[in-house]
Amino acid sequence: MKLSWLDIRGLGELKEAVLQEALHYRVEGVVADDLADLAELPPTLSKIYFPAGGALPEEFGEATIVIVDPARHGIAPAELALKHPQIEFGRFVEIIDAPTLEEACDAARTERWSVLLFRDPTKIPLEIVIAAAARSTGSLVTVAQDVEEAEIIFGVLEHGSDGVMMAPRRVGDAAKLKAAAQAEVPDLQLTELEVVGTEHIGMGERACVDTCSHFREDEGILVGSHSKGMILCVSETHPLPYMPTRPFRVNAGAIHSYTLSKDERTNYLSELQAGSKVMAVDIKGSTRMVTVGRVKIESRPLISVDAVAPGGQRVNLILQDDWHVRVLGPGGTVLNSTELKPGDRVLGYLPSEDRHVGYPIDEFCIEK
Repeated sequence: MKLSWLDIRGLGELKEAVLQEALHYRVEGVVADDLADLAELPPTLSKIYFPAGGALPEEFGEATIVIVDPARHGIAPAELALKHPQIEFGRFVEIIDAPTLEEACDAARTERWSVLLFRDPTKIPLEIVIAAAARSTGSLVTVAQDVEEAEIIFGVLEHGSDGVMMAPRRVGDAAKLKAAAQAEVPDLQLTELEVVGTEHIGMGERACVDTCSHFREDEGILVGSHSKGMILCVSETHPLPYMPTRPFRVNAGAIHSYTLSKDERTNYLSELQAGSKVMAVDIKGSTRMVTVGRVKIESRPLISVDAVAPGGQRVNLILQDDWHVRVLGPGGTVLNSTELKPGDRVLGYLPSEDRHVGYPIDEFCIEK
């Protein structure tokens, strides 16, 4: 879980509304330069005192974390920690050149909390700090100007900053920041399905989903004709006799088929486009979101695959009727669609809820 800190310093009349929103969406911390602003906050969030400059007070009231800039405040976090063992201290660093970048790396390696402000728009300095902090037990919190930048910061070097501190510009920003911090995708519980029949069903349109990411050999996307049953289609990472591998692609299925995206929302393959997000899944059920770069829809012969779950639930998948289109079985076994036969085992997923415009909903629905 990534940390979302709301900076309420200087918000004026907007402050009270932002605080209510912060509490409602359960952000992890509120940053203030007035100890009175922290006094009434509940203990469920971190109360972060970050004064603008000058002398520090003798006591820190209800603050649970205090951030200092040694250059401005004239004291290091370690010195303060000796005087106030009940409080966690951190160091603020503004990165503008090579010396301040080295200072940020040192803070990342040694401090409990490092709050970093990068003036350069490139994220390369942040990458350097994240790498420097790889073995550190402290946490990096990076200042973001808006939610869009926060989303990028959370993903830098695939690890991202541990948290983001952002001053909201309007009511609603707290909710968006919290959503960006929760972008990690929960793992899924996959199920072994038994193939009970296949049928060549003639021509139709199928979709190849080309993403902006390399898939691993045991990874693909879940696809199915019905929202409550999907089969794991493997990417083109495995060698083919007549063409090079395309490890960014999944030859996914007929255009009516469902696949999963964020928050287990379903999308039709036909509605995916450049910039869409889809859920990549491996044979252990580990997931990540990948970005679609292109969807190729072409007319091809199709094959219908029917499988059944241990509890009797039937699952259908319609694929391109071609040997090089494949699905994954237990242990990462690669199965060619045209060679599937009754008794074969494939990996699938059984969502428990029906769908309305792609969103999970508990309602009466029959899919055939």
